[in-house]
Amino acid sequence: MTAEPPSAPSEPAVVTPFDTLPSPLDAVPELRAAARWMIASFGAVGVALVGGGPLVAVGKVHGLGEALVAGAALVVALTGVCLAVWQVSRVLVPPITTAATLGTPAARGLRELIDASPADFFGSAATGVDDLLRHRAVAVNIHRALAAETDPHRRAQLRGHLDRAKANIARTDPFVRWLLAMAHVWQIRAAFHEARRWCLLAVALVAAGAVAFLTVTGGGGKG
Repeated sequence: MTAEPPSAPSEPAVVTPFDTLPSPLDAVPELRAAARWMIASFGAVGVALVGGGPLVAVGKVHGLGEALVAGAALVVALTGVCLAVWQVSRVLVPPITTAATLGTPAARGLRELIDASPADFFGSAATGVDDLLRHRAVAVNIHRALAAETDPHRRAQLRGHLDRAKANIARTDPFVRWLLAMAHVWQIRAAFHEARRWCLLAVALVAAGAVAFLTVTGGGGKG
């Protein structure tokens, strides 16, 4: 009677420092809900600007000069509304996220945060973002060299290097997926913060246009 050969040990599961945390992508619906609320708010302002109130006030405008000022004031106010809606709507456009995204200005803050303390994000898997992403580039380069190599001994060596690169890819894949998810959310967050700054300018334009319009229409009856 022969004993059964022992089964090969299974690969240990990769445990990441953020396995117990919510996915970064969970923040996307909340950011976009806030953006929709902002668009609806500025849309309501736009409706009020072009509604019946201004049409009634036009009757109080006397002379070409006041008409031009009132018209310009409305244009300024509506420009503010359109500017806000345009900028906030960018938050609703899904960004394309790849490893190259991590080199863009939108993701600079994320890279600086991670590279300042890589062990908190990657444990011992990598010493930084570039170190985490390099395994795929290494595998591609080895694969190209293997395709062009004709010497059997050299090909065997390259296959060994390729197997090690693939093992490193499998080990770091969970961290790469988390990093790309975070970069995706970071882009939307950056667009949202930029849109809020534009909204401050939009509010100033709307206020200036509305005040100028009301000033002209309110004082028109004195002429």
